Amino acid sequence: MEMIERYTRAARWFHWLIAIVFFEMALSGLLIFLPWVPSGTIGMWTRLIHRIGAVFLVGAPAIFMLFAWQRSWDFIKEAFTWGKEDLEWLRAAPGYYFGGDPRMMPPQGYINTGMKLYRISIILGGGVFLITGFIMTFLRGIVPPAVFQWCLVLHDVTFIVAIGMFLLHFQLGVFHPRMDESLLSMFDGKVSGVYAKSHHGKWYDGVNNRDDDNSSE
Repeated sequence: MEMIERYTRAARWFHWLIAIVFFEMALSGLLIFLPWVPSGTIGMWTRLIHRIGAVFLVGAPAIFMLFAWQRSWDFIKEAFTWGKEDLEWLRAAPGYYFGGDPRMMPPQGYINTGMKLYRISIILGGGVFLITGFIMTFLRGIVPPAVFQWCLVLHDVTFIVAIGMFLLHFQLGVFHPRMDESLLSMFDGKVSGVYAKSHHGKWYDGVNNRDDDNSSE
């Protein structure tokens, strides 16, 4: 069976690091968000753990960008590069993911439109988390009370959206029958040629063309 490398080892390690830190922050954030954590010692430790996670969640991408600037820029650029096929994907996706004919989906590049939306949510949500979290942690008592309250609201709303996007990402990657190789590729970095052609046809054709060019040299 033809197997194609999709994710490098560094990309896979980075993915799992961010996933673990996000899970820790989501759990500690949920404990803070819901009114069952007292404001005493338990609440203090929960907030401390949450802030430590924030350091990793900000620091890991910052370090990655320093050592892999071009890949980081490509990550952002791909998310915000949209064309006609993306609009076609949005129209066809509901039927496809509920069992419709896979031929209705337009060929996609390295990431499909759904992944672009997920990346945009990560980039924009991460920015909101970073700004509001910084203000709430370091500028409390300095900024006007109204600004602090708005930061709380934005932080909480973004948290709710992030949890929703994560659950959708988890469901598609783990349980959806048409995405069976998605999770496995985050362990060994490879997908089959059949899966690549079906889900990322434009990227698959590009990989084959590069291989053909290399073999003819």
